[in-house]
Amino acid sequence: MYSRELGGLEYSFGVSGKLIMNALVMYDRQTESLWSQITGEAVLGPLQGTKLEFVPALHTTWAEWKGLHPETLALVKGYSGAYDSYARYYQSSQTGVLGETRSDDRLYVKEFVVGVEQNGEAVAYPFSTLNDQPVVNDVIGGVPVLVVFEADSGASVVFGRRVNGQTLSFSAGEGMTLTDSETQSVWDGLNGIATAGPLAGQRLAPVKSTRAFWFGWKDWYPNTRVFGQ
Repeated sequence: MYSRELGGLEYSFGVSGKLIMNALVMYDRQTESLWSQITGEAVLGPLQGTKLEFVPALHTTWAEWKGLHPETLALVKGYSGAYDSYARYYQSSQTGVLGETRSDDRLYVKEFVVGVEQNGEAVAYPFSTLNDQPVVNDVIGGVPVLVVFEADSGASVVFGRRVNGQTLSFSAGEGMTLTDSETQSVWDGLNGIATAGPLAGQRLAPVKSTRAFWFGWKDWYPNTRVFGQ
């Protein structure tokens, strides 16, 4: 998710109908520049090279979200039934509309991953690995990061692990709670807020992550590290 404000102006976006390595390309209606969904950067047009500001978001189930935010209003557009026109695509080994740009068999092409890039280094966290290790302390591009995964809903979030100049190490607690080993504070794993202990009230800084198929992530980041390998 990205902010639509640039230089104090508000832009509106649409779907261009174009793809770059199977990733959606947006356009802004004000300048008709083309933007990459993956990077949030304008790739062609008057704003080429400009980057949109990352806005933290949580990809999860409606039930999970309602539990966290019961007053949420939902935007429903078009058909709202249970039929998913992409069901066969998810079940197949088809690699998008354009096919793979690069071949890399470290993971199955349709394996879901949480992709993170920091300072030129990229890491893919496979769902299959996160199912067994839902809390990961890692360092990417010199940035200490925390990856939190909920297997039941597929929700995933990534945070920075530094608070007040101190790097924290986290372990899984009951439900979606975490405990840091440095202060024994208890944290909510989905929103990154300390709920008890010396750091109560502190919040971890969100880090941009991308939920993607393996074939899509490695095409954009061919030198990506695969966590667990």
